[in-house]
Amino acid sequence: MSRVLEINNLEGGYGSVQILHGIDMHVDEGEFVTIIGPNGCGKSTLIKVIFGIATYYSGGVKYRGTEVSGWRTDQLVNHGIAYVPQVDNVFPSLSVMENLQMGGNSLDTATLNERIERSLEMFPDLRDRVHYVAASLSGGERQMLAISRALISAPTFLLLDEPTAALSPLYQQQIIDRIDSLREQGITVLIVEQNARLSLSRSDRGYIVANGKIVHTGDAQHILTDPEIGEYFLGSH
Repeated sequence: MSRVLEINNLEGGYGSVQILHGIDMHVDEGEFVTIIGPNGCGKSTLIKVIFGIATYYSGGVKYRGTEVSGWRTDQLVNHGIAYVPQVDNVFPSLSVMENLQMGGNSLDTATLNERIERSLEMFPDLRDRVHYVAASLSGGERQMLAISRALISAPTFLLLDEPTAALSPLYQQQIIDRIDSLREQGITVLIVEQNARLSLSRSDRGYIVANGKIVHTGDAQHILTDPEIGEYFLGSH
């Protein structure tokens, strides 16, 4: 199995404020990997440093064997990486269709239309709303739109920052189901998720972050069933 992402001793943060301390992790081809941990522990910062929107200090970030630490986000996108932020992830004043078109404004019309159609097949809830402004969508629909727009660039590696945050349980399940199904299209997934149990139930492996460090990693099912881990990081039933 080929390695999509390999991180060694990564240090990073925001400006001069260091958040990450010596992160080591990897993601292999076709995996669904979840990063969990308490609020403010550095989960989102980690994924933002990977995508070049938080401050990289030092350490190695390899994508498919190429050192990409410090690369601009557009360079990463051109190499098949897409990122869906937790908030401000759609253009609220634009229609659903215009949002999707913004995801591929450098594509020729035929290719763009083909990818929009594929995204609407993945998220059929949006098909009847293509002419609605994004501001009128529910939280779950907005998240579907954000993921759909990211797919327009035809990524092979998708980074998602808490895609089920503040959604109803029904939409949470739908979003995770759709994200999991992306693997059938050859997309590898790295997700930061507050709903740890839901995401880990679909994951191959998990990483637990605390105080800017990886404190545990392993098979997702093991993390889910380990009572000591559950008490501290997954919440009690």
